[in-house]
Amino acid sequence: MPGFEVIGAEEQAEINDVFARGGVLFRQGFDALRNNCYKVRDFEAAFASYMGVPHALAVTSGTAALRVALAILDLQPDDEVVTQSFTFVATAEAIIESRAVPVCCEVDGTLNMDPVDLERRITPRTRAVIAVHMLGTPARLREISAICERRNIVLIEDAAWGCGGSLDGRALGTWGRMGTFSFDFAKTMTTGEGGMITFHDRADYERAAAWHDHGHENNPAVPRWEDTRSGSGFNYRMTELQGAVGLAQLRKLNDVVRHQQKNRDAIWRAISNLPGIVARDVPAGSVETADALVFETPSASVAREIRSRLVTAGLATKILPEAVTWHFAGTWSHMPELVARHGDLSNAFPATAARLARCVSLPVTVNMDEAVPARVRAAISSVLV
Repeated sequence: MPGFEVIGAEEQAEINDVFARGGVLFRQGFDALRNNCYKVRDFEAAFASYMGVPHALAVTSGTAALRVALAILDLQPDDEVVTQSFTFVATAEAIIESRAVPVCCEVDGTLNMDPVDLERRITPRTRAVIAVHMLGTPARLREISAICERRNIVLIEDAAWGCGGSLDGRALGTWGRMGTFSFDFAKTMTTGEGGMITFHDRADYERAAAWHDHGHENNPAVPRWEDTRSGSGFNYRMTELQGAVGLAQLRKLNDVVRHQQKNRDAIWRAISNLPGIVARDVPAGSVETADALVFETPSASVAREIRSRLVTAGLATKILPEAVTWHFAGTWSHMPELVARHGDLSNAFPATAARLARCVSLPVTVNMDEAVPARVRAAISSVLV
């Protein structure tokens, strides 16, 4: 966390280029005015190349990316989509907005989808699985993808926190049929708001591209106002200014991840020998984005006290334990569709609830002060030693 720390002259230059070449801010058309300046199109091509996939589609947010990905599956009202109970609320919202039934499963020591519980939650109505790489640590994609393949279920990756990470040398967001990304202001790379979808299949890409643009097929044989369409859609188009920022941020992504990894490791070295701290599980072969350093403590009360000492010391925690209500399905009683499927949510995911309550996550920055690891150790050791 996050790309906003490195926003500078490169992003400004890309934005200036938009205005210097005609100032067209719409991603489509106006060809005579824009002097071949297509920032969103270039961003999509660069992102697809970076990820090693043939197609990428830029959209307005990570939530929009999930909604567009689900739109091409022709989900029906009784169809189920399984995701994990520890994720951002948007993952479940996208399922509900797609008219499908949201189903959540427990997480394991990775704090991502537990493949064993996933298999238990699958029913004849299950159409898709959304695996989330929470806080930059890969989910158990080998096991999850094997389950989906065996059960003939579509796998979608929510890589909102996974941009720049990989498993077995394969980029996060490219293991499933589609991968979705968020570029909001707190992500590893940012366009302020914005998102991306990656595709392996050309037909999936074309259908998603049309759906995110009111059904426009962008038929080159006719002008846009006479464009062909085979179905309806919605408006999730990215603007040229966002695309311009995205191009500059993508060029910085590897350096951002490297700095986060280095700073995460420095914090971990400072606290790893404290009693009672257990590191989050990380699948073998993982390259984490190191968005946060997550560890488990002996109890929920200890986790809360550690957070209190960190705040007193002028330090921060991230999501755990303080912001869990936005990231744990057991608190989402405001979603009647989720309640209808799981019943009393306060008891629906007991393993996840217990695990999250014991965890603390420390945000990792790119430009970390060298004193931070020692300050973190002092705050935590005042509780544990």
